[in-house]
Amino acid sequence: MTPATERSDGTAGQPLRSDAERNRERITVAARKVFARDGLGASMASVAREAGVGIATMFRRFPTKEELVDAVFIDRMDAYADAVAVALEDPDPWNGFVGYIETACAMQAADSGFADVLITTFPTAKALERRRNEAYEGMVELIGRAKATGRLREDFDSSDLVLLHMANAGVVNATGDAAPDAWRRVVGLFIQSFEAPARGILPPSPGHDALYRAMLRAGPVADAARDARTD
Repeated sequence: MTPATERSDGTAGQPLRSDAERNRERITVAARKVFARDGLGASMASVAREAGVGIATMFRRFPTKEELVDAVFIDRMDAYADAVAVALEDPDPWNGFVGYIETACAMQAADSGFADVLITTFPTAKALERRRNEAYEGMVELIGRAKATGRLREDFDSSDLVLLHMANAGVVNATGDAAPDAWRRVVGLFIQSFEAPARGILPPSPGHDALYRAMLRAGPVADAARDARTD
């Protein structure tokens, strides 16, 4: 790889000047802190304040919130994809499936920003979405293996994991420091409901297309003008 700086969309651009590179690093460090604390609803202006840079500098380095999210969370999405890979290596598919759920939900509990990332899609954040899609393909394989053992109920659908992450994000954001381990109870209840034999018939799944639209609606893609007006 050349010394050129890699853009958040995965393409190589011109090397940044040292001061520009320092500003970029300050912004990403600040964004990790702000998003972990406040979730992705935090404004670009609040990130700029935390970084100690002007809003104009912020938007020169990251013209859109999606580009900032891509830069900040790609390593966490890598860890998420790795959790799926680890689950697939488990000789007991049900154990691997449960371990994946517990790991992914713990990642949400540890970082409010990542809790939001897992329930939001970012069409222009190419690196982030590529890793999410790789993880999804692994999850589909993991679900098939777990069903083949007879431990995972037959009517379980991969969209149910999206619903689980949505529910877990809601619990994490609602309980905060007041009840930091409440999510564990919710995840335990979900896991028990996933296990065969099924205790009853489930309502229909909302469907993948509907959930994708929901994930698009959840996207906190703030434009610079709104941030400048409200902060």
